[in-house]
This record gives sequence, structure tokens and C-alpha cells, in this order.
Amino acid sequence: MVGIIGFGAYVPFNRLNRAHIKDTFGAPVPKGEKAVANYDEDSITMGAMAALDCSAHLDSKSIDAVYFATTTAPYKEKQSAATIAGVLDTRLDIRTADFCDSLRAGSSAILAGVDAAMQDLNTMVVAGECRLGYSAGPYENHFGDGAAAFLIGNKHVIAEYIDSCSISADFHDLWRADNERFVHSWEERFCISQGYNQFISDSVQGVLKKTGLSPGDFSKIVLYGITPRHQGQIAAKLGFSSAQIQDSLYNQVGNTGTANAPMMLAAALEEAKPNDYILLVSYGEGSDAIVFKVSDEIDHFFPACGLKGYIENKKVTMNYGKYLRWRELIETEPAKRPVQKRSSLPDMYRNRKKNLGFYGVCCNNCGTVQFPPSRICIECRTIDQMEDYRLYGKPARVATFTVDYLAESLDPPTIVAVVDFEGGGRLICYLVDCDPDEVKVGMEVKMSFRHIFTVDSIRTYFWKAVPKL
Repeated sequence: MVGIIGFGAYVPFNRLNRAHIKDTFGAPVPKGEKAVANYDEDSITMGAMAALDCSAHLDSKSIDAVYFATTTAPYKEKQSAATIAGVLDTRLDIRTADFCDSLRAGSSAILAGVDAAMQDLNTMVVAGECRLGYSAGPYENHFGDGAAAFLIGNKHVIAEYIDSCSISADFHDLWRADNERFVHSWEERFCISQGYNQFISDSVQGVLKKTGLSPGDFSKIVLYGITPRHQGQIAAKLGFSSAQIQDSLYNQVGNTGTANAPMMLAAALEEAKPNDYILLVSYGEGSDAIVFKVSDEIDHFFPACGLKGYIENKKVTMNYGKYLRWRELIETEPAKRPVQKRSSLPDMYRNRKKNLGFYGVCCNNCGTVQFPPSRICIECRTIDQMEDYRLYGKPARVATFTVDYLAESLDPPTIVAVVDFEGGGRLICYLVDCDPDEVKVGMEVKMSFRHIFTVDSIRTYFWKAVPKL
């Protein structure tokens, strides 16, 4: 049996009420809110957090491949999947690959993961997205940020892969050139009638014919939809009832592009029961329709937080001005501080276990844990008697903190905290995604993988603390 072993998701803490966009431009906007990645988040960091959510109760050393799907990779020439593999603390002898440049990349990566599972490989498939629409345009209202992850293999399968049908066509509806930040689109009626509706119909009818199933056999259809209206219209034409249509997350998160259908699939699996059939339908230069059947193993798997947990953990008070500042769409006064130096590339490589896997060391002589790693124990002064010790996942609390209103930040003030980990280990780090007035000594926190800074086009990533959900 080949299929999904585990699943997880990530939704940014910050949400923008679409009414704030209306307040700025005056034009009508859809109801609800959209998830907005913090200024220190991108498709890699969100994808990494979704993968950690998926693998919280799984052995990361059993992962044989990591595939990452996105249209908003931070680099045009540097693999993102390798970074996520480092955060997951996988073995070095694994496959990594990026699936890019199409909204259908998420389902393409899932199908590649299925193929790998047939070769007895466990594949972590991750989809993360952080797209931009033009200000005052419809896609600024539609787009949201988020990520989903699935471990695909052939043991302890919670959702068995049954069959699939793929349609591919060279079609322009949404596109973005390699030197552009904003997504372009063609006239909606043509895109929906000649592209979306046609490709979706062809893939769904194709997989129903291959499996012998009918619309009534499915508990849920996880159908990518540019908006809920388009999603509902094509589902009805295909014979699915409104109760079968998985919520598109449009009003809580927004359209997350490559990650949209995968996030909906994660939501469907959170509510699924044994023997349920789920139909996953993606879109982008064609369509993939994939049938899964839920097994009894679904009752034994739980993500660390899950999509529902991340959706409920939110702050909706951010305004449109802050959104523009975080996306660096407006130029703000720079801090009167020395220019940030570029990270040392040899240092980044040599310390990748510390920076990505979040490893410290533990003294074999006295058991003292320390971070960053050192050859000399700070307690007993023993030299070279250390073993690797991973701090990620360990319970942690704020020992002390300071709120800095002078430090350069796209989201002032900056909160710097000293964090103590259960079992030993102390870290000085930034504390984000929280109200400064609510921070207190003893507060429980967990670690979140974040973008720290970019200099000379080199992005430096590390860990920050966030309030525990």
C-alpha cells in the first residue's frame, strides 16, 4: 500500500482583514481575512514549519527524499529543498528536489512522492507560497500565505493512493516573469471557461473513469479554486454536492497558490474517517486529479499543531500600512546603524547543524547542555567530550527579555529574550508573533525557523522564539 503516512501545515500568525484594503482604495473587497507572512517569513520558512508539524511524531532519519513545491522560491538558482532537509535533520544521503513555476507544482510533487514510495522511499513533500498581487488589484485580495507537508511512503499509510489522471496544456491565465514581483492575469471569463473549467473537468472525469468511482463515492473533493465561487460552480457541474466540497480556506487564509490544494487536503485529513474517499484536484497549466482512500491508520496519526491549530492562533489587528512595509513595497527610513555584514558562507556550511537543525552539545562528563556548540564545557571545563544535542522540540520558557524601540526592524519594537530549555541549554534570540505587553518571564515558547537578514543576495536563516500554542 502506497500513500500518505503523515501530514502537517503552517499558517502565519498575522492576518489582514480585507476591509483594511477597502479603507485604503475604496473599492469593494471580499469578506474575511488573509494570512500574511511576517517580514521574517518566506516560502522556505513556512514550508519548513509545515514539515516539522508533519514529522513531529515521526523519525526524521527515516526520510529518504524531500521535495519542495513553490512559485516564490527565495532563490532563482539555489535549491530550497536542501534547506528544509537541514531543518528536518534528515540524513545526508537523501534525494532533494524543487518543483517550481506552476500552481500545479504541489500535486506534481505529491505524484513524484508516490512514484518514490513505489521504490520503497519515504518522501517529505512540502508546498509553501508567498505571492504578491498588484496593489488595488483583485489578487491582492485573493492571495494568502501558508504551507502544507505530507510524508509519503508504503508503511503505516493513513491515506492510500488509488489512482490519478493528469492533464497538461500550455495556457496563459496567471504568470510572472523571472524579473517581476507581481502576478499578471488574463481576462477572467476566458481563463475560467477555456482553462480552469475545462482542465478540471478533463482530469476529474479521467480519474473517475480509471477508478470506476462516481462523485457520490467521495467524502470530500479537495478542489483548487481561484475563489470559492469558481470552486463551487465547477464542482456542481461535475456532480458533487456542496457538502462534499472541502472549504477552500479563502475567508480565513486566502488563496495560497501552489500550497492551496495541499493545505485543503491537510484540512480534509484532519476530519477524515477510515474508508473515506478523497479526491484531490489541482490546477495550473492543466490539472492533476488524485484519489486517496483513508485507512484505519488515520486514527493513530496527529500533527503537532495541525492546520486547525494554526488557523485559530492568529492576530487580525495588522493594518495595510504594515503589510506594505513588511513586503517592502514602501521605502521607510533606515536605522542609523552600521551596515549589516554578509554571513560567512564557509561558516554557514560548517555550522549547518547548529543553524538549520538547531543542535547544541551535551557534555558527556557532567551532562551540561550548551548552545552554541563548544569544545569546552562551561561547567566542568572538560575538553572535546561533547555529543550533539538537538534543542528543537524541547520545552522552553522565557528567562528574561527586553523590548527595544531603537533597533532596526520592519515590525518595531524588537523583543530580545533569553530562553531556557527543559533539560538544559540557554539561548539569546528574538521573540516574534506576540504582543510586547503580553510577554512575561516564565512564558512558554517554542522555536520557529525564520529569515534573519539578506546581504549581497545571500539569505541568512536561523531560529526565533514564538509563544507556544
